[in-house]
Amino acid sequence: MIAGFIIGGCNPGTSSDKGQIDADAAAPAPAAVATDDGFEQIFDGKTLNGWEGDTAYWRAEGGSLVGEVTPDKLLKSNTFIIYQGGNPKDFELKLEFKITETGNSGINYRSEMFPGVPHALKGYQTDIDGRNNYTGQNYEERGRTTLAYRGQKVTIPNTPGESKKNAWTAAIVDGSLGSSDSLKTLIKSNDWNTCHIVAKGNHLQHYINGVLMSDVTDDDTTHRKLEGLLGIQVHVGPPMQVQYRNIMLKNL
Repeated sequence: MIAGFIIGGCNPGTSSDKGQIDADAAAPAPAAVATDDGFEQIFDGKTLNGWEGDTAYWRAEGGSLVGEVTPDKLLKSNTFIIYQGGNPKDFELKLEFKITETGNSGINYRSEMFPGVPHALKGYQTDIDGRNNYTGQNYEERGRTTLAYRGQKVTIPNTPGESKKNAWTAAIVDGSLGSSDSLKTLIKSNDWNTCHIVAKGNHLQHYINGVLMSDVTDDDTTHRKLEGLLGIQVHVGPPMQVQYRNIMLKNL
């Protein structure tokens, strides 16, 4: 993600709690729970089974996947907890999130490990921040940077470009989904919101609370990815907390 933000307060676990978390993280992924509409629950709400990340910043608590940065454990680089169930290609992902005001997070997909940095991903991201300045946009972590701001329908052509002012210069805005400010009013602060990502071929859509926030058609054959890792981020910045729950995946 780009900006910074956070959410409501769970206390860090004790050292004995952390030992249990580490044991849980090492356990095999549980069998996915399928629903009638084809979605599968990929986070059990109790353990980190099936996910890999730095347990100094990630834990399972109260039915949520919690990412937290505390004053005594500030980050030097963005860190992710990464789903270990494969490399989704065409898919839909649905979940709920809640983030504190100073928080900065995001959901990466069709991503790859970034060499030399532990638990770091490079790839598409549904941006999420506590002040909702960027929530819903499409940002390519460690790549082309902003592909579509909130409210934009964008085509990325198969032509050279570069990142300037944190945005990809080749991007062509060919439609509007509404103003960023008006869409922002539909996102709740310090409360639960829904997120729905739809990735089909080179067409990527980000919905927040059932409303389409950004729409990207990526024709850039040099940089685009059609499959890859799925992960969730906590961003470098001030102390923060983000929670994710009801994480459901459907492969298309």
